[in-house]
Amino acid sequence: MTTAIAATPELAADADARFEGIADPVEQALAVLRWAGETFGDQFAITSSMADGLLSHLASRVIPGVNVVFLDTGYHFAETIGTRDWISSVLPITLHNVTPPQTVAEQDAAFGPALHDRDPDLCCELRKVKPLAQALAGFTAWGSGVRRDESPTRAGTRLVDWDAKRGMVKVNPMAAWTQDVVDAYTTEHQIPVNPLFEIGYGSIGCAPCTRPVAPGEDPRAGRWAGKNKIECGLHT
Repeated sequence: MTTAIAATPELAADADARFEGIADPVEQALAVLRWAGETFGDQFAITSSMADGLLSHLASRVIPGVNVVFLDTGYHFAETIGTRDWISSVLPITLHNVTPPQTVAEQDAAFGPALHDRDPDLCCELRKVKPLAQALAGFTAWGSGVRRDESPTRAGTRLVDWDAKRGMVKVNPMAAWTQDVVDAYTTEHQIPVNPLFEIGYGSIGCAPCTRPVAPGEDPRAGRWAGKNKIECGLHT
């Protein structure tokens, strides 16, 4: 199914105002996703880091066969690749496995080894930001699992927003969720979860740039630890 509805900032603002009034966070998320599916049809996709299958589960409830974009950076933990395969085998989704133009070895040859240590912003640009832009070029709207409680930079996240950088509508159906809501939904629906969480990881990205977190430490403190970086650039 395709759609002729144009994606505009006004469309995003109107939808955001409508859905902010839904008090129940799960019903709110499902309403946002249902609207995205009905409005944009197969021109809508969600992204997943494969930390878990939560957003994929939510989306597939109201958009069976939903497009799910996974950025296969070449630096993922084996557990993350396993979680991707697990989720794609048990949920009714259409997986788009996106790889950068250069392999890790080709990037090392062009920029020198371990670019992620020397210039993590450039590494993320090459292996995440540009590949995502290319992958989303065929879509009109996209969705993410970003939540307001994850970090100060995400505190103002809207349920439905205008992605000016890409000229697309972006939905964040779980924006208002707390960790308690996440935990309850995950338990109730037996959502696949990356096993790295069981050994102390709070937020999971590429292996060279992610470490476990200490008890009480911010969940995202393990991302680019020791560097002046808190976002990969996909959501900023």
